[in-house]
Amino acid sequence: MSDLAQQSHAGADTPWQERLPHVRIFGLSPVMFGAAVAVMITAMATDTLPSGMIGAFMVIMLLGEFFGFVGDRLPVVKSYLGGGAILAIFSAAALVHLEWLPADVTANVTEFMKGGGFLNFYIAALITGSILGMPSTILIKVGKRFALPLISAVAGACLLAALVGMVLGFSPTEAVTVITLPIMGGGMGAGAVPMSQIYEQLLGKPASYYISILVPALALGNVFAIIIAGLLDALGRRVPSLTGNGQMMPGVHIEKNESTPTLETLGIGLVAALTFYVAGAILGRFIPLHPYALMIVLVAAIKIAGLMPAAVNTAAAHWFQFVARNWTLALLFGIGVAYTDLGQVIDAMSLTYVLIVFAVVAGAALGAGLVGRLMGFYPIEAAITAGLCMANMGGTGDVAVLSAANRMQLMPFAQISSRLGGALILLIAGIVVPMLGSSPTG
Repeated sequence: MSDLAQQSHAGADTPWQERLPHVRIFGLSPVMFGAAVAVMITAMATDTLPSGMIGAFMVIMLLGEFFGFVGDRLPVVKSYLGGGAILAIFSAAALVHLEWLPADVTANVTEFMKGGGFLNFYIAALITGSILGMPSTILIKVGKRFALPLISAVAGACLLAALVGMVLGFSPTEAVTVITLPIMGGGMGAGAVPMSQIYEQLLGKPASYYISILVPALALGNVFAIIIAGLLDALGRRVPSLTGNGQMMPGVHIEKNESTPTLETLGIGLVAALTFYVAGAILGRFIPLHPYALMIVLVAAIKIAGLMPAAVNTAAAHWFQFVARNWTLALLFGIGVAYTDLGQVIDAMSLTYVLIVFAVVAGAALGAGLVGRLMGFYPIEAAITAGLCMANMGGTGDVAVLSAANRMQLMPFAQISSRLGGALILLIAGIVVPMLGSSPTG
């Protein structure tokens, strides 16, 4: 039989949908993926989409993967704006803002992300797996140098914001207290909310008043952090000497775990992640730090001390890889639904305000990158972890920023920035605001 005849015969035996171009969305052919989406839309239209985990998970997985697929193929978005990560977040936020996503679906996804703890579940896997999967010698070498880039990110953000504010006729004091501190404060729960309570205690107006001032800065800063992360990733491809491609320091290379996951190792990794997360929550009852920060310290201490069996270290790394591979875009879509208020971002869009917010985020990245290089880090990795992950919305922002930068393995350092750095910002707010008098309120 000729080659042409063999190809024709093979084509006749192959289902027509398999003869489509070799395009895959979440590993499925477009026809199969479209069928799943059609079932979801039908369930929404007939009000039969299950509540709870099943319905929420279906929505965020299918729509997250769809918008991620599109974003990773749009030229400008892919190269400079974070690709599928940013499109997944802001498409979700737009669907909610325009009320194109049914209200009950929005409520269900929000409950799954917040009350259901899917965000915590995801981050627990990333922290545990990325630390336990890292050689302890590397963890020690990198960790002890990380504080100075972190402090430099705060200094760079405050300085550049104040300078831009002065040039634009905006109060430098308010540029720091109203815009810079909430952006650098580690998100809503760990940053803006306790900061508003500090402002209430020191300045007299209700905390809700200050939250309404702080949140737009936080939301817009998160947008710029994601965008700049994508730009830094593109810069690293153009100037390879500036980046370690996910490694923090020259000469420090974290080898990818090449062992094959099994059903057993995935289960062990899941149990390890849950155990460390709960242990962090227990410690949080006695130590006034965020459970994420305590979890990082606990996992790192056990790793450095060599107390964890190698098999568990490997299993935790496998679970981290599974979660990151399969659920990152789902999580990002959920973040867009539950945590990203597009209306607040739009309302903040005066040119002066936007430029100052950009100055904060750029100053954080610049300060962390420059000082990070002096400390022996790759400047792009330092700018992303110590800079942008201080300037985003905490845990949700860390996932989005690292995803946009294609550096999810940097999650432990991102969480140090968000959690321990966020605590530093609250301390600064408590000291600086009384010195500055009536700000923030104008």
